[in-house]
Amino acid sequence: MKVAVFGTKAYDRQFLEAANSPKQHDLVFFEPRLNQDTAILAAGFPAVCVFVHDQMDAPTLELLAARGTRLVVLRCAGFNNVDLKAAANLGITVVRVPAYSPYGVAEHAVGLILSLNRKIHRAYNRVREGNFSLDGLLGFNLNGRTVGIIGTGKIGLILGQIMKGFGCHLLAYDVYHNPDMAALGGKYVELPELFAKSDIISLHCPLTPETHHFINTEAIAQMKPGVMLINTSRGGLIDTQAVIEGLKTRQLGSLGVDVYEQESELFFEDWSGHIIQDDVFQRLTTFPNVLITGHQAFFTEEALRNIADTTLANITDVEQGRTCPNELRPQPEVGDKVLVA
Repeated sequence: MKVAVFGTKAYDRQFLEAANSPKQHDLVFFEPRLNQDTAILAAGFPAVCVFVHDQMDAPTLELLAARGTRLVVLRCAGFNNVDLKAAANLGITVVRVPAYSPYGVAEHAVGLILSLNRKIHRAYNRVREGNFSLDGLLGFNLNGRTVGIIGTGKIGLILGQIMKGFGCHLLAYDVYHNPDMAALGGKYVELPELFAKSDIISLHCPLTPETHHFINTEAIAQMKPGVMLINTSRGGLIDTQAVIEGLKTRQLGSLGVDVYEQESELFFEDWSGHIIQDDVFQRLTTFPNVLITGHQAFFTEEALRNIADTTLANITDVEQGRTCPNELRPQPEVGDKVLVA
């Protein structure tokens, strides 16, 4: 199948071409992201392959359908950037990679926790400047602390396993209770209790209309003063302005994020020689107790290999008329709940 691959970096091409070697699909790589302005590049391609920041809204999908595209291949798990109802109405099949880096993401969350707690990022910079003072670097033992995990799918469960190894107590919240989390000793509670009792809260749920900004002023007010908040899922789960206020009042003791709600304008590109125009993001970077990474939690060799293998397998399934286990369809409304990650 002829596939237009958008938003590609050198590492994307390397792993996709390796996975495609035995399958022999016709992959054509484009550096720009796919949106209404770049959809013309996909003219004549029955399939497009996209990532987290490509805009698969209704207008873009209409342009694609008008030019012959019938398959959208997501090389990621999240699909909040795709209008599934519009795709279905246009006869466009959408497939994804549901789980490609659960260990990588969970381990990155732990890295953020350890770095924030022991101020490793600050200590690193001090030592490079010849400053060996310990003032301001005081941390706490993870052993005996309570970790609240919101979203207990594969990633949330793995985080629970790791934190259990540190000797942490686990609280969990999810619409669907994972028996493996319960077997680990995780106690399922409602969000107010999780907020009030957790020393560390880590988010592992998808971004949906119901979960958008569910970490807001009201939620933060319910949290244990000085709590550490970690987000390696989707930036839109957090109301950034509310988080900034929480940091200023010290209700939030620290923040570690690998995602940001306006990241599509920033992440995966080199802006080091430019003036970043996002004042909210720039304000976040001024806090000494905030650690930001640029959507790299997934970024391991194993993950890129899994992404490429599953992406090419999805394309082959659709091309050969087989049922693809990773096809996405519009979902019914589920109410004001946080879904499983």
